[in-house]
Amino acid sequence: MAATWLKDAVFYEIYPQSFYDTNGDGIGDFNGIIEKLDYIKSLGCNALWINPCFDSPFKDAGYDVRDYKKVAPRYGCNNDLYRLFGEAHKKGIKVLLDLVPGHTSEEHPWFLESQKETKNEYSNRYIWTDFCFQPAKDLNYVGGESERSGTYVLNFFKCQPALNYGFLNPTEPWQLPIDHPDCLATREALKDIMRFWLSHGCDGFRVDMAGSLVKYDDEKKTGTSAVWKDVRKMLDEEFPDAAMVAEWSNPPIALRAGYDMDFYLNHPGNGYSTLMRDYFVNDKTKEDNSYFKKDGNGDINRFLDEYVKWYEDTKDLGYISMLTCNHDTNRPRYTLEPDELKIAYSFLFTMPGVPFLYYGDEIGMRYLELTTKEGGYYRTGSRTPMQWKRGKNLGFSEGCEDSLYLPVDSAADAPTVEAQEADPDSLLNTVKKLLALRHSEEDLQADGDFEVLFAEKGKPFVYRRGKLTIAVNPSVNEAVADVSVKGEIIYSIGDATLGDKITLKPQSFVVVR
Repeated sequence: MAATWLKDAVFYEIYPQSFYDTNGDGIGDFNGIIEKLDYIKSLGCNALWINPCFDSPFKDAGYDVRDYKKVAPRYGCNNDLYRLFGEAHKKGIKVLLDLVPGHTSEEHPWFLESQKETKNEYSNRYIWTDFCFQPAKDLNYVGGESERSGTYVLNFFKCQPALNYGFLNPTEPWQLPIDHPDCLATREALKDIMRFWLSHGCDGFRVDMAGSLVKYDDEKKTGTSAVWKDVRKMLDEEFPDAAMVAEWSNPPIALRAGYDMDFYLNHPGNGYSTLMRDYFVNDKTKEDNSYFKKDGNGDINRFLDEYVKWYEDTKDLGYISMLTCNHDTNRPRYTLEPDELKIAYSFLFTMPGVPFLYYGDEIGMRYLELTTKEGGYYRTGSRTPMQWKRGKNLGFSEGCEDSLYLPVDSAADAPTVEAQEADPDSLLNTVKKLLALRHSEEDLQADGDFEVLFAEKGKPFVYRRGKLTIAVNPSVNEAVADVSVKGEIIYSIGDATLGDKITLKPQSFVVVR
């Protein structure tokens, strides 16, 4: 892993449509991000992940790319993005773009050429069967819409035809092996896109659906991993400081495939889903025994059973990245109140790996129940405009209310940056203190040692980061851990009594040197 700057990185994810609008059209833009760089730096975030900002018909909020080398006009022009890279770098902030390697928009010029009956260099850029009525077995596909006689494979929505990186073990004539020249051409086209943005100042990529490239892949993702190892070789040779984070949520595979980081995502039934919400989509009728829900009676071992195994397997390969949430999941405020979020974030920002903070989570923005927008469906409620201050559109835009990309939170107590900056005990100021602590204590950074010292249901969770001992009690009850903790408390929420045993008051968190 060449991107050594990740050791002390804390990322801030920006959904550009909803961050800050400078021209009054109701949609956030690059100039808005530039204007708010000082705010981002004040949080303690020194890296950005910007969701897809390339030219698109926006049937899936930009994850349907029409031109990988041109930015969407709604955000500005290419030069505006280049300026964003430069202004961010002046402030010590790195910038990752969102790369969508597995599919394009159905309006992409490659796909329009691929649909033609006459064979051309793009005929195999996508996955096509060889007859108009032939299904693509075990894959989503569309037929009857092209001049070409064949059906084409989809990766997600109908508007997102899958790019062709090959099949690990082809069984049909139309299924090409991963080393077929046309599949290698797709791989080279991907590298070309990456080179373009890296040469203009981008610092790397968050990679969408990173594990989905090669079809009929095996359990170990052998074929897809081969693609990424080849990409990693190019990066190491040409852009050694570039970083990649995978949307994979399988660090033992992703980090061995050449990634620097892999997201630990809130998938149903995995360890991360037990921390802040015990279920995936918005259904409060489901039982919630998540760990940071103060009355949830959660068990940290449901998280640790998976996490520790992954951590031990990958700690010398790269980083497991935990998130407050992202644009695809319900905001944590959906189930947790600000006092619970303070404890949850304290844990998240003192764990190993490279953490990601989703815009607005630092003030506890709510998840809103909204009608779908640009293919968002249930995810739409986590993509609402940033809430900067009281007044028109909560400071997001000077445009008319009906022009906004999405409505702002209309609640009288909608949290804002301005109000929370003035409150020393706010969630925002808690985040700032936590990130300042992380930056000041090397043991709390990405590669600091980690060891579980005590983990029993109903009692404090105690863990070690280098020379620091950390204890957390998210419940409404006082709790005691049978482990000796002595020293100086350098950070705390609530109260703790140290000694041969450690006693934590309800909803407490301490860092001890």
